[in-house]
Amino acid sequence: MSRARKMVTPAVKLSEAAMLEMIRRPHVTEKATMGSEHNQVTFKVPLEASKPEIKAAIEGVFKVKVTAVNTLRVEGKSKLWRGRAGKRPDFKKAVVTLAEGHKIDVTTGI
Repeated sequence: MSRARKMVTPAVKLSEAAMLEMIRRPHVTEKATMGSEHNQVTFKVPLEASKPEIKAAIEGVFKVKVTAVNTLRVEGKSKLWRGRAGKRPDFKKAVVTLAEGHKIDVTTGI
């Protein structure tokens, strides 16, 4: 009989400047707006950001309780600009699920 272990992640300590650098900007799209029905907010974050760092930054800046962080890397599109090939930069999105009763209003500033 196997026992299920609950993974405990160590608390991440970030400075105020590191927290503000971690949250680049809210990612406002139609799909991200639909996530607000499920208490989710989407942010653009640095490519090298980890889930515990993102969680600590969101909780520190907005003073809310985060229950889950899902991340995905978006590869930049290849585009033509004035007849020349170019590529938009890659970026990382973080879909943050907030605890019941907590809310972040992305339409206002920090």
